[in-house]
Amino acid sequence: MISTHTILFNDSRNVTYVKPESVDLVVTSPPYPMIEMWDGLFSSFSDDIKITLESEKRSEAFELMHLELDKVWAEMYRILKNESFLCINVGDAVRTISERFSLYPNHARIIASCLKLGFDPLPLVLWRKQTNAPNKFMGSGMLPAGAYVTLEHEYILIFRKGNKRVFKRAEEKLARMRSALFWEERNAWFSDLWDFKGTRQTLYNTDLRGRSAAYPFELAHRLINMYSLYNDTVLDPFMGTGTTTLAAIASGRNSIGIEIDPAFREHIEKRIQSFIPYATEPTTSRISSHLQFIKEYSKNKDTPKYFNANHGFPVITGQEKELQLFSIEGSSQNGTDTTVIEYKPLGKYDSKPPVKKLRSPQEEQISLF
Repeated sequence: MISTHTILFNDSRNVTYVKPESVDLVVTSPPYPMIEMWDGLFSSFSDDIKITLESEKRSEAFELMHLELDKVWAEMYRILKNESFLCINVGDAVRTISERFSLYPNHARIIASCLKLGFDPLPLVLWRKQTNAPNKFMGSGMLPAGAYVTLEHEYILIFRKGNKRVFKRAEEKLARMRSALFWEERNAWFSDLWDFKGTRQTLYNTDLRGRSAAYPFELAHRLINMYSLYNDTVLDPFMGTGTTTLAAIASGRNSIGIEIDPAFREHIEKRIQSFIPYATEPTTSRISSHLQFIKEYSKNKDTPKYFNANHGFPVITGQEKELQLFSIEGSSQNGTDTTVIEYKPLGKYDSKPPVKKLRSPQEEQISLF
């Protein structure tokens, strides 16, 4: 099995170079309107946005920023296949303008936009990325009527284009079975509350730090495995530091990443090349977690009734019997902007969890997950 991973430095408001109905899944996180760090980017899209921000017209600026994002969601609807998914990680914004503190509900505005395009909204996920910072509370603290609830969550919006995906051909059914999740993963991942903290992602170029709001590897990795199969194509229209691409490499999916700022090129390329030698780790971690789960399950409940045909370990349901996991065999470049990854099937496993590789101090300087 192989996968290809292409980086495109373009504006995602117009992706005519991507064929209609050619993408199986979009996983992304846009710049958040009304978050101050993104004012410059949105102002570069429209003089009207710059003017409304300078004149402190709050509602007008919020709407104008979302009108620019609307163009991206329209392009995603065009390039997504029927029966495919759009997953958007977004947070609401809070901001004081003209001495008035207010919430700007980005998630609600994006839902409204995607509904107009024809997407069907599915149950969303609350990603609780809480902080223990002593100054996290906003307002007057202990004094009534002047404090504000702390925002410690973001939204993962999930949409489907068209009907439920149907698997008719034998090869499609087999690909689906090989792409299965473990029973315990299904239970945790398809919950509407995810409770893990955001991972600090070190940027070797300090000039990029103010232009990056990367989500953690775990978020993208879950969504890709939940809503796509091996060899499907995953696209991220706001590539940033390339987390979706890394998760696609680890998951045996093809990917396309689109980034408007060419200053990210060197960082993205270094991050991908640094990740490849360790790209099997998320898979071996899944296996380690599963073996530990089976150990606890067998001790506290019952002996599992099924065994996985490809790896030999016990599983809880018959749907996991054909699940197939892969390791990274090698990589090569196809031109300047496309990386090709080769995989080989992992074989039988004994009861010992796989050993995790260690990174050198130099490699730790570029955060992978």
